[in-house]
Amino acid sequence: MKYNKIIKSFLVAIILCATNCKPMAETTSVIELTNEEQKLYNLLMDYRKEKGLPSVPISKSLTYVAQLHAKDVVNNKPDSGKCNLHSWSDKGNWTSCCYTSDHSKASCMWNKPKELTSYKGKGYEISYKSSVQITPESALNSWKNSSGHNAVIINEETWSICKWNAIGIGIYKGYACVWFGMEVDE
Repeated sequence: MKYNKIIKSFLVAIILCATNCKPMAETTSVIELTNEEQKLYNLLMDYRKEKGLPSVPISKSLTYVAQLHAKDVVNNKPDSGKCNLHSWSDKGNWTSCCYTSDHSKASCMWNKPKELTSYKGKGYEISYKSSVQITPESALNSWKNSSGHNAVIINEETWSICKWNAIGIGIYKGYACVWFGMEVDE
């Protein structure tokens, strides 16, 4: 009788995990950059170098989050109404959030790397959406022309106290996002 209870408890745990467990680092071990993502990474690092800043290592965890978010924005469109491109839909294995221009729910976005991977720190995203064919150059030029996004890339203003030790890149059907993190991705 006790044996049946143990097996039943074990099966319940497996079912709960199958429906509720989050993807972990093993999921990110096969993450690779597409040619366009690699080009965007290279352009970002060249731009940082021009500003006298060091390169930032590619993070499998942050790239996983970037690629997943790019697909969520394109496929599920959480960026409608008052919600901007940093928003996440309710159609995935993550906490949905509506990121508004007042940044009142910033932690929802910042905590995505910890929520979705084994990354230990927060992530900070810059994003770009285009109705035409997106290119790494158009994404970078857009960010360079936006003082807030540019500051994240080159550690100015609020971001001057941050040392980026990890970066993730995602490009999907007219949407590009880059995630920065201060913790090294192990």
